[in-house]
Amino acid sequence: MWGQVRTRSRIVGQMTDLFSEFPGGTFQDWRTWHLQKHPGAIADAAARVYEMLEALRQAILVIDRNMVRNWVENLVIVKTFTGLCFQEAIIARVAEMKGCSYRLANAEEESKGIDGYVADTPVSVKPSTYASKGLSETMDAKMIVYEKKKDGVSFTYYF
Repeated sequence: MWGQVRTRSRIVGQMTDLFSEFPGGTFQDWRTWHLQKHPGAIADAAARVYEMLEALRQAILVIDRNMVRNWVENLVIVKTFTGLCFQEAIIARVAEMKGCSYRLANAEEESKGIDGYVADTPVSVKPSTYASKGLSETMDAKMIVYEKKKDGVSFTYYF
């Protein structure tokens, strides 16, 4: 993902638009055409990516056991508690809006990506940032997408 940030279209060109402008031909024709259209783009992008790698290399040097422990504790204790509270509240609210019952998933259902059921419909509750993480997960559940707001949580369900 960080590589995508450093090779944005303003650096190397908007690939889809550029390819539609490309008069066609071989791979070598494409390479020559693109390098002529955006001279220096590859070098600029590589420099930016290398800069990010150097920053990452420096950041790794300051990671210590205590920092890792704090991160794990935050994940296991704080984020789990908050996430599961949001999850149940959202599932309950969707069920209320649909005028039906709900239940949370058991361990076996959770292993399949199911967080609960609204009536008989399996649901998975995900933050709005989930899609941007590029995770590919296949599940037999309807999605409920939520976003934390200053004054609460908003959500959208797709069933």
